[in-house]
Amino acid sequence: MAAVFVSNLIVNSGSSFEQTFDLAKADDSGPLDLDNATVTSQFRKHAGSTTKHDFTTTKDTETQGKLTISLTAAQSAVPKPGRYVYDIIITEGSKITRVVEGSVLIREGVTR
Repeated sequence: MAAVFVSNLIVNSGSSFEQTFDLAKADDSGPLDLDNATVTSQFRKHAGSTTKHDFTTTKDTETQGKLTISLTAAQSAVPKPGRYVYDIIITEGSKITRVVEGSVLIREGVTR
């Protein structure tokens, strides 16, 4: 089993957000092939929370392991400011793999 990459994110409430990840194979022999995979990502106050917020996920370069998660300004304005947890899951058939996890800090702006 490969280790999960940890990346903590900062999102400014009411602003567009985008983060790109370059994923490698578990043995580090090259980029992860996402061609036949479904990618999903969401964040919650804690892992067991029933309230979730979905990131938009985009496979930028499927055979080169590049994907992007994003939120529109309207989406980032919904959750209350604070700390959340998130992960990115890749599904290939019945195989589900968590490839990235970390915290999300939603920061409230000052200037309106």
